[in-house]
Amino acid sequence: MAITNGYCTLAEVKAALRITDSVDDTLLELSVEAASREIDGYCQRIFYLRTAQTRVFTPESYFLCQIDDLVTLTTLQTATDGSNFDTTWTAANYQLEPLNGIAGGFQGQPFTRIRAVDNYIFPVYMLNEATVKVTGTFGWPALPVDVKQACILLAMRQFKRYDSPLGVAGFGDMGALRVGRTDPDVEALLSPYKRAVAS
Repeated sequence: MAITNGYCTLAEVKAALRITDSVDDTLLELSVEAASREIDGYCQRIFYLRTAQTRVFTPESYFLCQIDDLVTLTTLQTATDGSNFDTTWTAANYQLEPLNGIAGGFQGQPFTRIRAVDNYIFPVYMLNEATVKVTGTFGWPALPVDVKQACILLAMRQFKRYDSPLGVAGFGDMGALRVGRTDPDVEALLSPYKRAVAS
């Protein structure tokens, strides 16, 4: 199988596991893809690019709208009547944030907010309707090295689970050694990228 939107390569995982043959390549590729999707779920975001996407959002105020991770904005439209997206904004009417692609001390961040400027405001209705439509490239501009490392560790962990299908990694002086639910190193690598999503 081929890896789709994986956050590391088959070669990287094989190198980490010191595997030189191709006997288990299919299982390793499955582990890489599963690990990548596990990272998506944990972080509540994707780190690959989705081009030419159109998505709608509900502004949180007249001046600010939270959006999915955005790399480039092609078109911004709003629905002044709550249904038809009849107003197209120009670049002078909005500001993408975080400014300079820096957030939490990390550079190369995608845009996650749009701020209305130049006397423009977002249509806000009592029913919290999605009145902002964004077309552009969503995802991350480049894969963070922390996410790649976490994917390698997770893929290794998932592949090695074939050796412990019942959750027993081995036996020691205290009895059975069970596979832990979470990997603290993976959690530490991914925590800065975990997005807070309103329920």
